[in-house]
Amino acid sequence: MDELYKMIFKRKSVRKYSDDLKISDTELEDINKKIKELVPLVDSIKVKCVIAPREETTSKRGEYCLLIYSEEKDNYLLNVGYMFEQLDLYLASKNIGVCWYGLGKVKADYKEKLKYVIMLTLGKVTDDDFRKDYTEAKRNDTHDAWTGEHIDDIAEMAKYAPSACNSQPWKVICEKDTLKVYRSNKSKSLIPKRFLSYYNYIDIGIYLYFLELVMSHNKIEFKRMLVANAEDSDMLPVATYELK
Repeated sequence: MDELYKMIFKRKSVRKYSDDLKISDTELEDINKKIKELVPLVDSIKVKCVIAPREETTSKRGEYCLLIYSEEKDNYLLNVGYMFEQLDLYLASKNIGVCWYGLGKVKADYKEKLKYVIMLTLGKVTDDDFRKDYTEAKRNDTHDAWTGEHIDDIAEMAKYAPSACNSQPWKVICEKDTLKVYRSNKSKSLIPKRFLSYYNYIDIGIYLYFLELVMSHNKIEFKRMLVANAEDSDMLPVATYELK
């Protein structure tokens, strides 16, 4: 887990790839092995994925695309974000660039009976293609997203989670030994409003993984509870963490 924590400071959404660099068969095998080790947010949701050549999708970037399919159950979008951000960080350690690609479409139905959710574009890159100074990433001020005590800089580190068009939809309220995570229903984004909720729930799943990764690194034990909600307010409850 410490290795993935270090990748918070290295990873970036890679959008340009060199045609001279290729992902090897050994690296593809390693990616498939790692996928089997991903920890779900919700154990009961069936998730499958396929690594397909970019040409079998509408993507214009990357050598391959990881196509993610899921059962449509409560919190399935959170689950996808939480699971596959683990892969994003892992691949940064292997100099394989990743970008969450929301607008891409598949040209064939790989997983019948499961809903196509989103794809990740993948491509081999060099160490120079990753971030050298994480503080240069454009993120909102910590106080815009976090109310209350920051607790060992958890608020500062977790905010570097990637999100669709950098919309950063997370809001956190820290009260004593409790963290309450919300999705802002007022995120500003270039994404059409009818799609924003869909992608922002994936973003919140990504954020939850960052949050837990940072807490674990700081040896803060926690108990997570997902919260059911209805979209009738500006702040939509997602999860509560009891800190031990």
